[in-house]
Amino acid sequence: VCIIFSDFGKMQNVCNLLIEKLGTSVTISPPHFYHTPEAVDTLRRQVCVAAVGNTRRKAQEVCRLFGQSLGKPLLIREEETKEWGGHIDNHLSNSPDSLTLQERIQNATAYASCRVFAVFEIKGKENRRNKVL
Repeated sequence: VCIIFSDFGKMQNVCNLLIEKLGTSVTISPPHFYHTPEAVDTLRRQVCVAAVGNTRRKAQEVCRLFGQSLGKPLLIREEETKEWGGHIDNHLSNSPDSLTLQERIQNATAYASCRVFAVFEIKGKENRRNKVL
């Protein structure tokens, strides 16, 4: 029987329950971790949105330094997206069955980075004061 879990904690609970109730009549193989295409796509979007947010915060800090206020974005472009998986520092164990659970999780962990280019409108302080009044 093959069971697919999307929650690691639930998987552990079910495995523990099966072992507790069925004892030695059940054999549970080590888990196989993978990411669905939807999960990878969600990760890409989250990383891009975070990069845009970081860019906006940095631009706001620069504007404050010069006594200006940041306006709306005029252009936002995703420049580069990188994805990579985890790795094990100790490469002596080549067999997936010989890996510890932590090593399996580390191998299955997906990472992503995104570089964005953004152009924002800059407003003078006078404009902001006039809008408030």
